[in-house]
Amino acid sequence: MALIATSGYDHTIRFWEPTNGICYRSFQYMDSHVNRLEITPDKRYIAAAGNPRISFFDLTSSGQHAISNYDGHTNNVVEIGFQREQRWFFSGSEDGLVKVWDFREKQAKRAYKSSDPVTAVVLHPSQMELIAGYQNGAIRIWDLNSADSCVFETTPMPNVAVRSLTVSRDGSMLIAATSKGRCFVYNLSTARSDVPSPSRLELQHSFPAHDTYILKCLLSPNGRLLATCSADHTVKIWNANDFALEKTLMAHTQWVWDCVFTIDSAYLVTASSDRKAMLWELGSARPVKTYTGHHKPVVCVAMNDTSVPPAPGPTPFPQAEQGPRSAMPQQQAQPPPPTSSVAPAPVRPTRHTMTAAPAPYMQQPQPQAQPQAQPQGS
Repeated sequence: MALIATSGYDHTIRFWEPTNGICYRSFQYMDSHVNRLEITPDKRYIAAAGNPRISFFDLTSSGQHAISNYDGHTNNVVEIGFQREQRWFFSGSEDGLVKVWDFREKQAKRAYKSSDPVTAVVLHPSQMELIAGYQNGAIRIWDLNSADSCVFETTPMPNVAVRSLTVSRDGSMLIAATSKGRCFVYNLSTARSDVPSPSRLELQHSFPAHDTYILKCLLSPNGRLLATCSADHTVKIWNANDFALEKTLMAHTQWVWDCVFTIDSAYLVTASSDRKAMLWELGSARPVKTYTGHHKPVVCVAMNDTSVPPAPGPTPFPQAEQGPRSAMPQQQAQPPPPTSSVAPAPVRPTRHTMTAAPAPYMQQPQPQAQPQAQPQGS
């Protein structure tokens, strides 16, 4: 079963039937707005990143409350993700910290600190490094085998925030999107190919994608497409080989904050300040389903539509777990790509500080202040 979840400023996490657009389940998240959602690889849990708490909900039970909370950040948590086998998870926050957590413990096992707010974090496919973007424009690579080791740093545009990062599944390419609407394409390589060594970034190309903020960039699972979501109300689909523009998706009426591809790369789900999420057929560049029910801006979407999920990961909470387990990463082989579970049409879905306008992570949207550049929907 494909899982699609959305959330934002109305303190509600909603789950949607992909093909008929019906909301069949919801969780209340009263601690704060929700900046980011992520579903575990085995589809058993969903994590919600708020301000400043991270909460987990059990998708296999009928319970409506979070089963575990993680309090270690002091500002908006803008990114969250899981190690492939669910042995640990990571987070990034506007408090300047990138953290690595053992599910069983409430304190992070690793904390990589910078003086600037974190705006984006991605896990290298090797599971050995975290790549983080910052409000000051820096991109830093953190070695997970070290307690505090930045192994590489570059700044594509000084003092221009890196708004989003995406890395190819084979680990060969990283794309960074900035608040000035420009994308930077890097060759992601190691200094030596014969032995494990820290990754390095070599700038290959840059191009103007939008005239204003890019809020999300994402490479498709098949590696052929790049999606960019923007404050200009559009989503653009680019060829990931030559970065030629292939499609422009136009139906949202306000900022488009987040997106996620189906596992077969044929569909895209988007989340917008217009209180809607949309499922797009990329072949026709048309929305084929609209998910409505939120009454404030929708700023995050998560999806897991693999037809054959991985073997259940370790139960990530102490009350149900036996025996010790290390929270630190180990080198692992890349599994084969999964297939989509959505049939016949594979439907499926998977903030930060602004420099010129308030971000919805910093405060609730205020229609009267710069309405042309802020999420509406209060």
